[in-house]
Amino acid sequence: MFAIMTVTGVDHTGIIAAVTTALAEQDINILDVSQTIMDNYFTMILRVEFDESVRGIAAIQERMTEVEQAENLVIRIQSESLFTAVNEI
Repeated sequence: MFAIMTVTGVDHTGIIAAVTTALAEQDINILDVSQTIMDNYFTMILRVEFDESVRGIAAIQERMTEVEQAENLVIRIQSESLFTAVNEI
């Protein structure tokens, strides 16, 4: 399954490391990534791929909630098809 993950929050050291480590621990492959910092505000968008029969989006979001709390971020993941459909309307 393909999904889109967004990560936002006040910039600080270790955001990318925390997010990508949590993804690797769940065997989630990062296919594409874009990140920027604007006025000390960090934003990252990732296109990821994973085996939905092993782990669903709800389980991934639950694990990423731990990263959210530890790093003071907002992390959201949704299926790429849903993301595309919503953004085409």
